[in-house]
Amino acid sequence: MKVKVIGIPVQNQEKALQFYTEKLGFIKKHDVPLGGGNRWLTVVSKDDQNGVEILLEPSPNHFEPAKTYQSALFEAGIPYTQFNVDNLQEEYDRLIKLDVEFKMNPTEMGNVKIATLNDTCGNYIQLIEMLQ
Repeated sequence: MKVKVIGIPVQNQEKALQFYTEKLGFIKKHDVPLGGGNRWLTVVSKDDQNGVEILLEPSPNHFEPAKTYQSALFEAGIPYTQFNVDNLQEEYDRLIKLDVEFKMNPTEMGNVKIATLNDTCGNYIQLIEMLQ
């Protein structure tokens, strides 16, 4: 077994696609209409285009428990997921220039450095750099 796709609930797929590609630097992998304005919409790392895909899932709009869960995480300031980066300070500086809003600036915690950003689609995403 191996991970091929992870889902992130988003409130607006088009807005999420713009944020994840134009700001975070992912590239679109699949965009398949599913009816009702929904899409099987995935993005991948430009550095690993055959790696794990992120499904920008419209679930909060169609499944009340998903909406409740996403809202509760966001209100508590808990990241939905995390992405690893090689140099957090460089990534933070790049994203700040693109007007990305951070809930937590780069902070060292033991053998990691973390920061938390708002993906503008209902989620906080944690960025993490392994220091050792």
